[in-house]
Order: sequence, then C-alpha cells, then structure tokens
Amino acid sequence: YRASVRNYQRDGPMNVNGNQEGGPNYFPNSFSGPNVDRRWKQTKVTGTLDIDRHDSAEEDDFNQAGIFWRQVLSEEERERLVDNIGSHLCNAQKFIQERAIRNFSAADPQYGRRIQQNINRRNKGAEGNMSVQANL
Repeated sequence: YRASVRNYQRDGPMNVNGNQEGGPNYFPNSFSGPNVDRRWKQTKVTGTLDIDRHDSAEEDDFNQAGIFWRQVLSEEERERLVDNIGSHLCNAQKFIQERAIRNFSAADPQYGRRIQQNINRRNKGAEGNMSVQANL
C-alpha cells in the first residue's frame, strides 16, 4: 500500500504488520501520532435520542487525584507512590518529566513537588554513573 496506517489501534489479534513500528498507543502524545482532523468528525446520528461524541477536553482530570492524595493515602503510601513514579519518570525525556510534574501538581502542589524532588535526587545520584540513553 502507498499510505501507512497511523492510528491508535495496535497490539490486536494477529497483528502482523510491524505494530506501527512501536509508535505510541495513547492520545495525545508527543511522538508524531495521528492528529485530530475535524474533516473526519463523525456526524450526529439521530434516533430516539441525539447521539454525538462527547468532547472530554474540558473535564476536571485532577480533582479526584488530589482528593486521593490528600484524604485517602497515608504518609507511607504517599512516599511509596512518589518513589514508584519518580523511579520511572527519572528516565523520561525532560519535556515529558515537566509535563508530568505539571499534571501531578494540578492534582496537589505537594504531590508534584515531591515527585520533582524524587526525580532530582535520582538524577543527581546518577550523574557520577552516566549512561547513554537513546532518544525515542
């Protein structure tokens, strides 16, 4: 085929086409995934009710996470969560780390600050042990 497929339908049964060469499987992403093209938006379907897609871009994605952080987790659980997130995020590219910290901070400023401190501590310890990481 002349055109390559660019969508988020990956890893399905009997996938034999290269799995889109390991492209990201989430939207939005920073690694040249497909863009939204309003020309191909589905039209409204009328039945007993009007059926249309729901635009979730304006929803509050952080309030529930903030309540979970402040009111549900104990201090020990918070520390384990920060350590777990920081241990993985410290290996991500800087712009992804910054975006993630903004998201965690939107849930609770302390949440984002503690993850940032964890990443800083890990990266400072790794400076003497530098290894090359490929940019994906």
